[in-house]
Amino acid sequence: MSLSFDPTTGRRGVEIRDRIERRTYALRTSTSVSPTAADPGAFRFPVDEAVSIETAAVELPTFVAAYVRDADGEMLLQVNPGVDRQLPAGAYDIELCAPMKLYLAVDGPLSVTASDDGIRFGFGGETTVRVGARSHHERPAATVTTTEDPRDVMAALSTFGSALKTTSPERSFPTLRGHPPLLELGDELRVPDDLDAPDTGVRVELPAERRRAYVAAPLAFYLGAELVPGGAPRIVTDEGFEYPLDGPQGYEETVARTLQQTFFLDCITRTEGYYPVELHEREAVEPLVDLDFADLYDRSLAERLEAYLSVPFEVVADHVPTWKLTTHVDPAAENVSSLPFLVDDLAVVRTPDTRRTAASSSNPAVAGIARDGTVTDGGEFTRSTAESSESVPVVEPERTDSVEQAWLGDHAPVDASKATTTAFRNRLDQETDAGDIEIAVVCNDTAMGEERDIAAEVYGSRESLPFDVTVHRDLTTDRLREVLAEETAFLHYIGHIDDRGFECADGHLDAADVDAVGAEAFMLNACQSYDQGMALIDAGSVGGVVTLSDVINSGAVRVGKTMVRLLNRGFPLRAALNIAKTRSIVGNQYIVVGDGNVDIVQTESGIAVLCRLETGKEEYELTTTSYLSDSKGIGAITTSVLGDENKSHLVSGDIDTYTLSKAELRTFLTLENVPVIVDGEFTWSREIDFSSL
Repeated sequence: MSLSFDPTTGRRGVEIRDRIERRTYALRTSTSVSPTAADPGAFRFPVDEAVSIETAAVELPTFVAAYVRDADGEMLLQVNPGVDRQLPAGAYDIELCAPMKLYLAVDGPLSVTASDDGIRFGFGGETTVRVGARSHHERPAATVTTTEDPRDVMAALSTFGSALKTTSPERSFPTLRGHPPLLELGDELRVPDDLDAPDTGVRVELPAERRRAYVAAPLAFYLGAELVPGGAPRIVTDEGFEYPLDGPQGYEETVARTLQQTFFLDCITRTEGYYPVELHEREAVEPLVDLDFADLYDRSLAERLEAYLSVPFEVVADHVPTWKLTTHVDPAAENVSSLPFLVDDLAVVRTPDTRRTAASSSNPAVAGIARDGTVTDGGEFTRSTAESSESVPVVEPERTDSVEQAWLGDHAPVDASKATTTAFRNRLDQETDAGDIEIAVVCNDTAMGEERDIAAEVYGSRESLPFDVTVHRDLTTDRLREVLAEETAFLHYIGHIDDRGFECADGHLDAADVDAVGAEAFMLNACQSYDQGMALIDAGSVGGVVTLSDVINSGAVRVGKTMVRLLNRGFPLRAALNIAKTRSIVGNQYIVVGDGNVDIVQTESGIAVLCRLETGKEEYELTTTSYLSDSKGIGAITTSVLGDENKSHLVSGDIDTYTLSKAELRTFLTLENVPVIVDGEFTWSREIDFSSL
């Protein structure tokens, strides 16, 4: 069992921990409690584990999205900051969107009060409260084998829809899209008998080419559609509806737009169902379209699809959330094994349109540094050694509008993460129960002590989370091999790397000679660490941050310090690096290898947020930008404490821009320590001198 319920130490309450996802949340109670096992099947919505406690109240230490339903499942209350409601005696189900999904079931009167920093549920006296929890953790249900033949590949991809937990508009919620089955290459097509794709009456007809099939995989998954060899690319339904996929924008762009539009309009339609929230995007789009969302909610998937696609994409384009991820995939046969993981992220898939470049030529900060020296003309040293090799061959994928980009193919990408099937598979292998969040900081050069000290201080500084941080200095090759093998959530290496591997006190350790690596994620803050990082992935890691070329020490420290703080606030690797690399001229030499969704800890508010602040004399414009993790995928919503507190927003990319007074700005930015760009300068919210604004 990955979920546990334990009485909190030091104060009254119960702590729920998801040991696989490394998520923790504490419910405060009016008295000390002793959780006892309860029936998970007694809850309206599915839960993995449940307990019962006796208490007169439950308090949440942070504000999270919460919904109160009656015995019939009708939503009575969406809890927003400022709510103060009294409900009469009855049977109530309370849904809490905490780091794991939580449910409270209680009989009796109910009071609900909420503020910007917490929620209190009162029960009119001590009563029995059942607490259920469901992990966001998902595993593929089966493995499908396909040959390299495009027709077999299309048949294999057609099984992805079996992972959908519903074909209703609610499948736009990330928790209702399961992980597609794994794919592997073999000598014949083999689909497990118990793998049943939904009968949605939708098929996608394409020429039998792997390139086209790979691009269509996310769309086919979301539609629960069958991929069928045919002529011109198109969607066809059993009702006779046809929609061409080779529009004026080209095949790949048309497929991407079709996925985004269909998904977006499902997000609006689902507000007619179990979650009748006041959605900002619905308010913006409903006057622009001739769609009856109440009627569409009860229609079949195929009927909704036809209605959605009657709307020109340009009508809704400005309101569709910025897509989380675009992945550029080389349509080679071996890359079919990565598609289930990309589709699980609902990534837009494109085939490569790149130009070849050279890493060293794109780094003016170190372009003049000799390979056999470590000091610049200005007296500053780099993290290279005399044995540094030529720079890693790189490619530059075409830029897209997505928040993040990934590359699946040969060479290292510029401005994108390097995805590999091995890393994705390692993520599944890493899924074992964990205790504390183990962090290892290794500094093998005393001259780089500044970054080491900051890492040691910042990692684990969030008192509510179970950290265990160990700092290692001047390790030998044998000791570094042992540290690499230890089961840790994150390894932060500070030092030198060259052709021979990691520079140690007694020589060099080549990660290619390490049999097994226990570090789930890592940062190798050294020159030209790409090859060593890829070797760590091959030996068991899931994702990490590496460099493509030489980096001057001051720039490396700046990037490393920012990464430390972002990771400690719950930003995933890829999102954290997107922000941190802007802090230095050498930032373009850093990329993520492996799975960029990896995070070390949970965020305080559920979603990682970057703020951009434009100051004025009396009013201030604040834009909030969200970055999604693996457990908070596209389709999630957030309720901001800014603006209209009754409005929810879809998250991914920019959420909204608010005009605030100084007092409002101060109140918001002191709720949580978040990264803020103030008039173009990077800082942290709790380091802002508001008197000088």
